[in-house]
Amino acid sequence: MEKQFVIDDLKLGESWRLFRIMGEFVEGVEKLHDLGPAVSIFGSARTAPNDPAYKKAVHTAALFAKENFAVITGGGGGIMEAANKGAAEAGGVSVGLNIHLPFEQKPNPYANIQLQFDYFFIRKVMFVKYAMAYIIMPGGFGTLDELFEAVTLIQTHRIRPLPVFLMGSDYWGGLVDWIKARLLKDKLISAEDIDILQVMDDPEDVVKAVKKVVII
Repeated sequence: MEKQFVIDDLKLGESWRLFRIMGEFVEGVEKLHDLGPAVSIFGSARTAPNDPAYKKAVHTAALFAKENFAVITGGGGGIMEAANKGAAEAGGVSVGLNIHLPFEQKPNPYANIQLQFDYFFIRKVMFVKYAMAYIIMPGGFGTLDELFEAVTLIQTHRIRPLPVFLMGSDYWGGLVDWIKARLLKDKLISAEDIDILQVMDDPEDVVKAVKKVVII
């Protein structure tokens, strides 16, 4: 059985694994370099199909597909499955960037472009490199990680200032309030950093907002 903690394998004498890392980068770039306009949609792998957030992800992805945006997800279940499903059923490009995990993550059947990754950091590069907007649905630690990774890269000007939408004011409102009450109040971030995040509830509004800043 392959070792679970892949980053621990980078020991002296095992530097050959760097070629495996390079291979994942090469495969990702080769498959996605001509993807065209795209959005990355994130959210929990645990969201059930009868959950309102799942249905909203299906609808949101379908709207983007109809506007000729490819939809990129983490390729697994829950919100990821919902977004891939919405894009595929609307006749769009549905991309799944699956990660090998010992539990919870299995490829969903709706991605018509699929890649497999062993390393999270390579997968994250693909999310950012090929997306023109980030759509963050309700999720857990993984979703928060992807959210703040994008915000940090935008804040530090390491990537272009792509829009980041938090879908669901009832879910994300408390987090945004805390950021303002603690991080901003304590001067740990700047006032303009708050503007990176946009909280929205309506999928149509999100699509319109993305189209305003993206020319297809």
